[in-house]
Amino acid sequence: MLSSIGVALRKAMSSSAYKRSLIAVCQLTSDNDIKGNFETCKEMIERASERKCKMVFFPECFDFIGRDKDEQITLAMDENGDYIERYRALARQHGLWLSLGGMHHKDMTDPLKPWNTHLIIDCEGNTRAEYKKLHLFDLEIPGKVRLLESEFSKAGTKMVHPVDTPIGRLGLSICYDLRFAELSLWNRNKGAQVLSFPSAFTLNTGLAHWEYYIVVTIHLEYSHTLNIIVSLFISTFKKVFFLTLLRTRAIETQSQTGKHNEKRISYGHAMVVDPWGAVIAQCSERIGMCFAEIDLQYVDELRAMQPVFSHRRHDLYTLHVNECDLDDSVLMFSEFPIASECIFYRSALSFAFVNLKPVLNGHVLISPKRPALRLTDLTDAETADLFIVAKKVQKMLEKVHGATSSTICVQDGPAAGQTVKHVHIHILVRRSGDFGPTPDNLYSDLAAHDRNPEICPRTHEEMSTEAYIYREAIRNM
Repeated sequence: MLSSIGVALRKAMSSSAYKRSLIAVCQLTSDNDIKGNFETCKEMIERASERKCKMVFFPECFDFIGRDKDEQITLAMDENGDYIERYRALARQHGLWLSLGGMHHKDMTDPLKPWNTHLIIDCEGNTRAEYKKLHLFDLEIPGKVRLLESEFSKAGTKMVHPVDTPIGRLGLSICYDLRFAELSLWNRNKGAQVLSFPSAFTLNTGLAHWEYYIVVTIHLEYSHTLNIIVSLFISTFKKVFFLTLLRTRAIETQSQTGKHNEKRISYGHAMVVDPWGAVIAQCSERIGMCFAEIDLQYVDELRAMQPVFSHRRHDLYTLHVNECDLDDSVLMFSEFPIASECIFYRSALSFAFVNLKPVLNGHVLISPKRPALRLTDLTDAETADLFIVAKKVQKMLEKVHGATSSTICVQDGPAAGQTVKHVHIHILVRRSGDFGPTPDNLYSDLAAHDRNPEICPRTHEEMSTEAYIYREAIRNM
């Protein structure tokens, strides 16, 4: 049935002309010759420009693949250095966007552990997105392969929102991230139309698992939602990876392929797969490129016909992501505006802020961003986020104040002492004897505290100073 629907839809769409975006997907066999790798990439960018592509996708380790762990570390480079500037200059010269797979991104504060970073550079040479690989690939098969990415790279710590590009809203991942469906589902929830998986999978892993895994993953998790691009190193793996990915969304895959050195061989066959699972472009097993048109209209049509996400049972399960919000706007706590200087942490759905009239030193509030009167008015996602943020804030407060105990409570409704019509959590760092011999005296004091005219509100400067301390403490956790 699904096959016949797909045929019917393709026929319907072929009858009218839609605006399409041409992309180039590149396949490399990088080694430790950084200059030589760049010259190969430069030629590919020039070819893509001649074909009037809007965006070029390079694989993980497009910059180099070292011969050993030490070379992987010593050759790592800064995003703002001369090497990446050459790519920025090419983007400006040819007026196209670049997806620079995974670069060995040196952390100047910890140079012995670079990140594996996926950069998106626009046609003016500016960085539009920077994603640090979240899942490190550690594989050891005795007598066959030993590749422990964690020995020469460190994992990212933040979710990165999809970025708007000339070919659509692009979700960023790198290689092994593909195996973790939550990341792709989160990107889809955030509006991604295209997923990219620049990769350099090992030959043994690719031969054993890749094609089957990708196809099944695409059909079960991502069907009819996205385009997928996978850039790989030249190898058999690349082909399989792209096939599977593309069968779930519109996918672009850039890959590494072939033999990089005596210790490293990648599995190639970079490809582009449409939302129905059809491979619309694919590289051979050599260094090379393939070209494809990304048709977002087709994605929209399939989503309308197969609204998979609207069929999800949010009453039975949910996807929670610890997502930090870097916005600095004023937020409302019921009818009270909370200045950004007084907010020390923001997640996707909640925010934590210092108290105007704290009962104790180390008494803060956490509230959902959406105004809601009662705890029971929150969605499951909001509830999960609220209490996960509360745990993070509690841990930070106890560290800052040198405490080992806290009270976490919700005054849910007027009879429970709620005075502000916006559900919120109180977190109070506790110390021995802070409310006399009975710790539970806190609750009677808390109920009367806000109404006590003898307790003066703190100044904005006092609250901002405290919030700054907590903001920095969370950032350094």
